[in-house]
Amino acid sequence: MLKDKKNEVWNIVEIARNKERPNVRFYIENIFDDFIEFHGDRNFRDDKAVIGGIASIDKISVTVIGVNKGKNVKENVDTNFGMVHPEGYRKALRLMKQAEKFNRPIICFVDTPGAYCGVGAEERGQGQAIAQNLMEMSRLKTPIISIITGEGGSGGALGLSVSDKVYMLKNSIYSILSPEGFATILWKDSSRTKEAAEVMKITALDLLSLGIIDNIIDEPIEGAHTNPSLVSDNIKRLINSDLNNLIDIKKQDLLQKRYNKFRQMGNFYEV
Repeated sequence: MLKDKKNEVWNIVEIARNKERPNVRFYIENIFDDFIEFHGDRNFRDDKAVIGGIASIDKISVTVIGVNKGKNVKENVDTNFGMVHPEGYRKALRLMKQAEKFNRPIICFVDTPGAYCGVGAEERGQGQAIAQNLMEMSRLKTPIISIITGEGGSGGALGLSVSDKVYMLKNSIYSILSPEGFATILWKDSSRTKEAAEVMKITALDLLSLGIIDNIIDEPIEGAHTNPSLVSDNIKRLINSDLNNLIDIKKQDLLQKRYNKFRQMGNFYEV
């Protein structure tokens, strides 16, 4: 039974990492209207691992931000395989602050194995950039919705996920680090990766039961790439439902609810 559970969880990990899964550009094109992309962090450069701009969904103006993975070798190199540099988080924060100024809700799409941990990224303040996003997102006076569409790895994912609503596609994962990293660091045994994936409770069902996420978005059992239009329709339907509810909440109440949400998670981990 334990072996079956490990294989079941690992199957989800493999589907979440499948290179054929729809990326953020697909979701932007199929969920939103009139998307205008913005570039750069006004400091160092434009990180192509993060796409952001303004759009509309059913006549509601929103800011859309997402982590981008490529579909081929060139695109993967350009987007650093979805591993965001500090300037990517700073670009995202710039767009979030702009959204707050103009009372636009924020929609984030997350699909990253983790923030880039190279020397250059650390020299340019990777940890500080993520921490700044966590702090600022916790007090932005506008609704925020985050959706984990594939991999939600470590602080790299959390830097775009301090939100009023956090959702996961059924075959996505959300974790403090990769199962490979967990097995290697904790057990000093990379052969126990599948066991680590099961122990870590990284699937949407596990995280919903723990109260870490708010709901699961359905997708085909074989993965979102087998019917991407269906999945984008499911996401759009949920966003529309949430926006109508969140926009009506007073700003101070919205901030208090967001604080309570993540404070409750903190209490859970302290226990």
